[in-house]
Amino acid sequence: MWAEFLVTSFIVVIAPGTGVIYTIGVGLARGTKASIAAAAGCTCGILPHMAAAIAGLAALLHTSAVMFQAVKWAGILYLLYLAWSILKEDGPIQFKAEAETGSLRKVALTGFLINILNPKLSIFFLAFLPQFVPVDVTSPVPRMFLLSGIFMAMTFAVFVCYGAFAARIRGTIQQNPAVITWMKRGFSGAFLMLGARLAFESA
Repeated sequence: MWAEFLVTSFIVVIAPGTGVIYTIGVGLARGTKASIAAAAGCTCGILPHMAAAIAGLAALLHTSAVMFQAVKWAGILYLLYLAWSILKEDGPIQFKAEAETGSLRKVALTGFLINILNPKLSIFFLAFLPQFVPVDVTSPVPRMFLLSGIFMAMTFAVFVCYGAFAARIRGTIQQNPAVITWMKRGFSGAFLMLGARLAFESA
């Protein structure tokens, strides 16, 4: 069961999603330190969803259309804001040289908000974690906390690798203004599409 959990978790974590795209964008725009901050923020952003799943609150989100829609539209608006801020060079992903000295706390906070404002994560963990708790376990909560900790550690490690790779090729990109322009459009478009995809999600 442990092997199945580790393999499944790794597949889930490496799949390109909002957090991955954000961490790569920060790595390309601002370098290694900022990408680590982004990875930390994204990882912390899944903690409330895991806690909600363990406590059973995710089931309430699943059954409450009003609550689900409220969180979903907050997430959509935030993704649209990120898309706009990239084009305006006024956010955590800025490809101008002076952006490297920006606040790492803001980078981490953005990653945190990206994940915490995605209501599908609570529902995902509500369905995912119990699958790897043996039926003969008398107290499943400690096991679910352990699984959550492993999943978060794996998330952080993989995201750091994504960010480090992006930071490594950052120098090449920064020397080509045309590439920077297309990178800005590409990441802005990616967040627009992620927002649109979230808009069609249902509980």
